[in-house]
Amino acid sequence: MKFLKGKKLVNVMLVISMMTLLFTGCASGDKSASINVITREQGSGTRSAFVEITGILEKSDDGEEKDLTSEEATVQNNTEAVMTAVGNDKNAIGYISLGSLKDSVKAIKIDGVEPTAENIKSGDYKIQRPFNVVYKDGASEGILDFLKFIESDEGQKIVEEEGYIPDTQGIAYEASDNSETITIAGSTSVTPLMEKLAEAYVKYNPNFKYNLQATGSSAGVQSAKEGSAEIGMVSRELKDSEKDLQSKVIARDGIVVIGNLESPVEDLTLEEVKNIFTGETTTWE
Repeated sequence: MKFLKGKKLVNVMLVISMMTLLFTGCASGDKSASINVITREQGSGTRSAFVEITGILEKSDDGEEKDLTSEEATVQNNTEAVMTAVGNDKNAIGYISLGSLKDSVKAIKIDGVEPTAENIKSGDYKIQRPFNVVYKDGASEGILDFLKFIESDEGQKIVEEEGYIPDTQGIAYEASDNSETITIAGSTSVTPLMEKLAEAYVKYNPNFKYNLQATGSSAGVQSAKEGSAEIGMVSRELKDSEKDLQSKVIARDGIVVIGNLESPVEDLTLEEVKNIFTGETTTWE
C-alpha cells in the first residue's frame, strides 16, 4: 500500500509539472508556431501605403514596382475583416488604420514607438500616410463648401476627436444652406471619418444629402474620374496617373500593425515587419 501511495504521489506530481509547463507555454505564447499573415486586397490605399513604407514594395531602376507580400498571406477586403481575422487567431498579424483600432486586437510597437497621435505628429512613428480627397476641376459650389467645412476649425476638430491628425489650421465655418446631393466613394479607412464629417455638415446644412460608399482607394479615384462620385477618398499618396484630379489632404493617419490579444509580440522593428509580410520570417522564433 505504501508503494502504491508513493506511486500515486509521483503520478500526481508529474501531472502538476506537465500542467505547469503547459500553462507557462500558453502564457508566453508558442514562438515556434507559424505566423498567419493577414493583408489587404490590391487597390487598397492602406496596403499601398503599408508596403511602400515598410519596403515590401520593390522598385527597380526603371521605375517598375513589385509588391512582395507573401503569397501565403490571407487577403481581406476591408478594415473590419482584418481585425476580425487577427482577433480570432493568436498567431495572426495584420495592419489597419489607427483611427479604426479597437480593443479586440492589440497594437504592436514599431522600433519601440507606440502608434499614437502624438508620435505620428512628431514623426517618431514611421508608418503613417495622408487621407486625401479627390474631385474634378470645376466642382460645384456645394461640393467646394463641403470641402471647406472639412478644412475648417469645426471639421478639423472632428478629425482630432476621431483619433487622426489634423492637417490644416482651419477657419470658422459658416453655413451656406447647401441643398446638393453628392456621392462620396473610396477608401474603407477614410469612410468612418468621412461619415462623421458628413453627419456634422448636415447639422449646418439640413438639406444636404450624401451617399457614402466604401469601395477602396483606387476605386474611389476611378469613380471621381468617371463622375459616378463627386468626391473620391484615398488613404495614401496620390499616384502620378491620378494627379489630373484636384486633391486635398484632410488628415494624417497611422497604419497600425496589430496582433491577437494573446500574442506575446509587443514590439517589432520595421525590418522584422517587412520580413514577416514577405514570408521571409514564418515563425515567432
